[in-house]
Amino acid sequence: MTDESKIGKEQQGHGAAATSTDTGASGRIPRRDFLAGTALAAAGLMIVPRHVLGGPGYTAPSDRLDIAGIGVGGMGKNNIRAMASENIVALCDVDWGYTDKGFRAMFDPGRAQERLDKAENAEERKEVEDQIAQTQLLAPKYPSIKRYTDYRRMLEEQKDIDAVVIATPDHLHAVIASAAMSLGKHVYLQKPLTWSIHEARALAKKAQDNPRLVTQMGNQGHSTDDARLINEYIAAGAIGDVREVHVWTNRPLAYWPQGIPRPQAVPEPDAARWNLKAVMDRLANAMTGNYPKPEGLAWDLFLGPGPVVGYHPVYHPFNWRGWVDWGVGAIGDMGAHLIDHPFWALDLGFPTSVETVSTPFNQASYPMATMTHYDFPARGSLPPVKLTWYDGGLLPPGLQTLGAGELNDDGGVLYVGDKGKLIHDTYGANPRLLPQSLHDAVGTPAQKFPRVTTSHEMNWVQACKGQGEASSPFAYAARLTEVMLLGVVSLRAGGRIEYDAQNMRITNAPEANQFLRREYREGWAL
Repeated sequence: MTDESKIGKEQQGHGAAATSTDTGASGRIPRRDFLAGTALAAAGLMIVPRHVLGGPGYTAPSDRLDIAGIGVGGMGKNNIRAMASENIVALCDVDWGYTDKGFRAMFDPGRAQERLDKAENAEERKEVEDQIAQTQLLAPKYPSIKRYTDYRRMLEEQKDIDAVVIATPDHLHAVIASAAMSLGKHVYLQKPLTWSIHEARALAKKAQDNPRLVTQMGNQGHSTDDARLINEYIAAGAIGDVREVHVWTNRPLAYWPQGIPRPQAVPEPDAARWNLKAVMDRLANAMTGNYPKPEGLAWDLFLGPGPVVGYHPVYHPFNWRGWVDWGVGAIGDMGAHLIDHPFWALDLGFPTSVETVSTPFNQASYPMATMTHYDFPARGSLPPVKLTWYDGGLLPPGLQTLGAGELNDDGGVLYVGDKGKLIHDTYGANPRLLPQSLHDAVGTPAQKFPRVTTSHEMNWVQACKGQGEASSPFAYAARLTEVMLLGVVSLRAGGRIEYDAQNMRITNAPEANQFLRREYREGWAL
């Protein structure tokens, strides 16, 4: 996988919300001004493949989906690029200075050539070439696409929108998706589906009540061939009954900060004291200062339904995911790419109990590292499963001695069966059986799951047109998200929780039920 692909798959949009003071009308940036120095389409870097421009599989303009993007500064721009063959009719973001900078980098032919040069094999090179071809389609269109700052204004004014792609911070997902669905728009919503469990259930209910609408969560690994191969290994009984699963990620280390204090003035600690509290107080003071809000950033829109917090560059862009107000930490960011596969292959359903332990947690910034223990009950003839999540550099015991070859630094999943083990990387990539003798003896299991022949994004586009089904619809994604977020609930509750999924209720610690929902700022509601 190429470096940019990894970044694209990990990053999520940095925010787009709404406020009554919005000034982002249906403006367009002058084409000449934007494309100066970024003329990828004219750079002669490569010829756009025939399957993108036309020929077999060509889509007539009248048959293209009219798509709007909301939150397009991070992962959203990659989603839009993947849909460049469709009609991109509007884009909305709270920080156009940051967003335009990101698109300029995407359209830079020199950067594209560097990525081609770094491709390590034919598969990576094809992936980069496909992305460049999509970029060549998008670049000349981008300056003319209508742009907004307020998604509500966009949805009200823009009557030609069939579908929306939402890649904002997590706390905005539910309110924007719900608004779009109420107007009859198909929705592609980045992972995690929502910030709270109540929101996940609300979106699932809305999708159920509107079966004509096609929904998809942006956990792109769910659409890969390897994800289906994992299911086929498990279904074939290759490793026998599975009672134990270990899931790990290297997030947030080296990606975004966690376990840090709010940037605010606090009483200066005694000069002789350098314990943890004293160090954190010094850090809080050190981060205060004059950090003016970037020109053009609509901070109130970014805050959305969350509490009012003053702007600071430690929050935006990207770092928001480490703060409780807006994100759901590493398990929310990467659980959709890792917990997804055992949840699907083992048909886990909801856990009966969850317990998260962590490094110090100040209730504002998620801890530097957590470990979450899930107990899933038996499902018919399938035995109970204990699943353990590790982040922040924590790893399952004995992982390095399994004989699994070189492990991917990003993370992975280990299934422990009574006949052997199965291990794979993030996004379900590279599944293999352990020991090697078992892998060789089993061979390739019979194919039982149909393959997705397009990208995750285009799978959704085709489903919107009535051509097949979405790979990860809200009916599935909401349940996966609920499992992930129960780890956050246990963390915030400070201990083990027993969960009655049927009634969405924590039974052993009633005070923890407050963490299943969020308090919405005045003027915002689901």
